[in-house]
Amino acid sequence: MQNQKILVQVEDDRTGLSVETLKRAFLDNLFYIQGKFPEIATSHDHYMALAYTVRDRLLQRWISTTETYAKTNVRTVGYLSAEFLTGPHLGNNLLNLGIYDQVQQAVSELGLDLETLLEEEEEPGLGNGGLGRLASCYLNSLAALEIPAIGYGIRYEYGIFDQEIRFGWQVEITDHWLRYGNPWEIGHPEWAVEVKLGGFTQTSIDKQGRYRIKWIPDKVIKGVPYDTPILGYKTNTANTLRLWTAKAIESFDFAAFNSGDYFGAVHEKIFSENLSKVLYPNDEPFQGKQLRLEQQYFFVSCSLQDIIRIHRYRGDKVETLHEKFALQLNDTHPAIAVPELMRLLVDEHSMEWEQAWNVTQKTFAYTNHTLLPEALERWSIGLFAYLLPRHLEIIYEINRRFLNQVRAKYPNDGEILRRMSLIDESGERYIRMAHLACVGSHAINGVAALHTELLKKQILPDFYKFSPEKFSNKTNGVTPRRFIVLSNPRLTNLITSKIGDNWTTHLEDLRNLEAFIDDPGFRQEWCQIKQSIKEDLAAYIYKENGIIVNNHSLFDIHTKRIHEYKRQHLNILHIITLYNRIKANPDINLIPRTFIFAGKAAPSYYMAKLIIKLIHSVAEVVNNDPDIQGRIKIVFLKDYNVKLAQRICPAADLSEQISLAGKEASGTGNMKFAMNGALTIGTLDGANIEIREEVGVENFFLFGLKTEEVSALKASGYNPWYYYQNNSELHLVINRIAEGYFSQGDCNLFRPLLDTLLNWDEYLLLADYQSYIDCQERVSQAYRNPDYWTRMSILNVARIGKFSSDRAIREYCQDIWKVEPVKIKLQEYASAKVNLNGHFAKPHPI
Repeated sequence: MQNQKILVQVEDDRTGLSVETLKRAFLDNLFYIQGKFPEIATSHDHYMALAYTVRDRLLQRWISTTETYAKTNVRTVGYLSAEFLTGPHLGNNLLNLGIYDQVQQAVSELGLDLETLLEEEEEPGLGNGGLGRLASCYLNSLAALEIPAIGYGIRYEYGIFDQEIRFGWQVEITDHWLRYGNPWEIGHPEWAVEVKLGGFTQTSIDKQGRYRIKWIPDKVIKGVPYDTPILGYKTNTANTLRLWTAKAIESFDFAAFNSGDYFGAVHEKIFSENLSKVLYPNDEPFQGKQLRLEQQYFFVSCSLQDIIRIHRYRGDKVETLHEKFALQLNDTHPAIAVPELMRLLVDEHSMEWEQAWNVTQKTFAYTNHTLLPEALERWSIGLFAYLLPRHLEIIYEINRRFLNQVRAKYPNDGEILRRMSLIDESGERYIRMAHLACVGSHAINGVAALHTELLKKQILPDFYKFSPEKFSNKTNGVTPRRFIVLSNPRLTNLITSKIGDNWTTHLEDLRNLEAFIDDPGFRQEWCQIKQSIKEDLAAYIYKENGIIVNNHSLFDIHTKRIHEYKRQHLNILHIITLYNRIKANPDINLIPRTFIFAGKAAPSYYMAKLIIKLIHSVAEVVNNDPDIQGRIKIVFLKDYNVKLAQRICPAADLSEQISLAGKEASGTGNMKFAMNGALTIGTLDGANIEIREEVGVENFFLFGLKTEEVSALKASGYNPWYYYQNNSELHLVINRIAEGYFSQGDCNLFRPLLDTLLNWDEYLLLADYQSYIDCQERVSQAYRNPDYWTRMSILNVARIGKFSSDRAIREYCQDIWKVEPVKIKLQEYASAKVNLNGHFAKPHPI
């Protein structure tokens, strides 16, 4: 017995997942990274220590993933997006690692509360809405499905603004989300690249007698990558989100400083770093337009240079780039990637034009996200010539060759040449970026069935006719891990108790819930969970807004970007209608409702800001009128973001998706609400159509004109005054606003909004008003029967499986990207692989 060896296995503090190891690692990080001992550590210190503890576990998977990709030379998706609205990382990573419960126990045993630490995380303000959230859902699904991928974007120092409400008006506050650092990212200055701006071009003949063009820039800026690991759900795959920050080549000019020019000494630093300061600068002034174009080119150039670096590191030639990378343009913002890749291939890598164009077209695919003409970006020729002179030359050449193809197919048709040209020649000349993306890509897709059809018929009909094989539909999806499992653990546990947990990665399995629809006990549990979540939101509303709401009332929720086409003001017309009915008959029997709004208006969008003011002005009157007796409450929750969405979506009874038919490309909020058991009131617009088809027409509250009816009404000469004059309830609603009833007698405050409605009404609020009011009455009648409502709620969840982002990504992989999953074997802790004689493996490129 004395010679018997006893083997004790101890988990590594950086990779172990047991409660004891997590506690030990947490305390080590508090001490060695935060530099605090427990008695003086703040709640933020505790959050940072926990974040670094979790990041260590991510890094083991991240390094294993990048090493596997480098060694196997896999085909990789590059997702180019101006926005990535990731949401908080900590909770999501705990979920994906499968250690949520262990961490909760560990911090509890240390005398801390996990929910408090989760609230400490500053949400990265790297997106404005659906576009950025979709990109983040797709990155999560790519990792969950074990698809090699890199997301590329901008590391905005200030991100989107924080929203304050002062006297009912939106006020923008700087979103300094990086003020305390970001524990999830790792900077890589060694992989910095240079980006040129301005200047002129020179022609020459090279040694082989070939005609060459060289770009001589005015300015050169350095792009530095910051990487964030994006872990798949219970997989070893951790892909990379690589965001670029702008730096000056030389941050300080000593000569200028010594001569007394203190501003000049740091001028280059200020100019360069402006490029990654703010998400979407105000592009009303010329300087804003210039900065926005500079931003788009900056991140695209950085990303393409990085991709070529990785490709060549792997031993591949640039001629085969399209074989190893599939690059997706997320809307028109990255469309400048088409001429930039051509420039890199032709000017920097001496490739002939035809070969470079073949590589470029086969590398890129383009997703269109909008039906609004103003969102299809155009840039003036003058601005392009000033900022990107070489790219303007390349675009002219792309256009010349493309129009020759159009002439060959449609001889003697000057009109189609004018329409399809990359250059808009009407008035001031512009470059049409959507056209550039279409010509330079091998695939073009819309994001909902209706949207794709409208792209083919209305937005890009000539391009569809010219290259129909390029077009396909890829209906958007959202990740159920964040928006059900993480956001709604009570509902998650109930579902899992009935059908197991396979649905979290195969959302179509939710169909199995239908077997329990006739079980009274199941319906009661469902109803009780919904009620408890509503009570939580009611407590949050009281804490944030000081408003007491009836948590048994119908929670009618309208959360999204504030925009006229999303028609938040149609919702307000309904609220005023209910208010007027109560004032006319205080004893009327109405279903109590809590109307909850949230969303941000673009800083320069006055009409959207006026809608926010209208919501608050109506709320001030309605919430304080004794005749209402709490039957109607209006709440505006400020600073809408992913964290707030995770609170709101599970509590919703009714989801407002009321955009004018033919205006919303898809929508993803509609999916998140339905996944959490909310019923939808909506038009036949975007993904509403497909949601209605999936959940059943009887489980969806439909109103409003159809897309073709909208077109016909406008073509016949739409007159909003007709509806105003011939609908007594609508007439009273409009008059009450106009007479200053909701603005303390100020008849001018909302005049711009009313003038727009009565004289133009581009989004047909008045035409859809009565249909909306009638539909809302059907909602109230359904809510009077709780058991009937609960059945509809369950069926909405059971039939929502199509709208997982996993399904969307599988379709992209199969139809457009042609990529396959790659299994990642988790490597042991890296120190065990280092040769102690000092021999290290060759560094990896990603």
